[in-house]
Amino acid sequence: MLEQMTARLDFHANALLLRSQRQQVIASNIANADTPGYIARDFDFAAALKSVSGAQTGAGATVSQTSAGHMRLGTTDARHPDLAYTVQTQPSQDGNSVDLDRERANFVDNSVRYESTLRFINGHVKTMLSAITGQ
Repeated sequence: MLEQMTARLDFHANALLLRSQRQQVIASNIANADTPGYIARDFDFAAALKSVSGAQTGAGATVSQTSAGHMRLGTTDARHPDLAYTVQTQPSQDGNSVDLDRERANFVDNSVRYESTLRFINGHVKTMLSAITGQ
């Protein structure tokens, strides 16, 4: 029963960790906008969240972890998603692939989604507390 109540919190906690990681990656891209030869990085948030969520529920996991010390195979660690290179939209002579307009838009979008995830967690916790106290 408790597992059913906290499943939504686990999902949002994973989303929050991935949003935080993505914010760091985007900030790194913006910081290196003038670095010659720098190639912008990003990751597929939806795929990373699906992989992490599927790993927790056991769906899609082909290998079970029998000990806490074993490596988890076939899953994505929420703190270290698989980074990929972004597609270059504006050619540059110095080989830098950062598109500042796109990176700023991604930064703002990710910030708003991070804040909404925090609000979902806060709302769920308030709902659980009011259910526990009987109000």
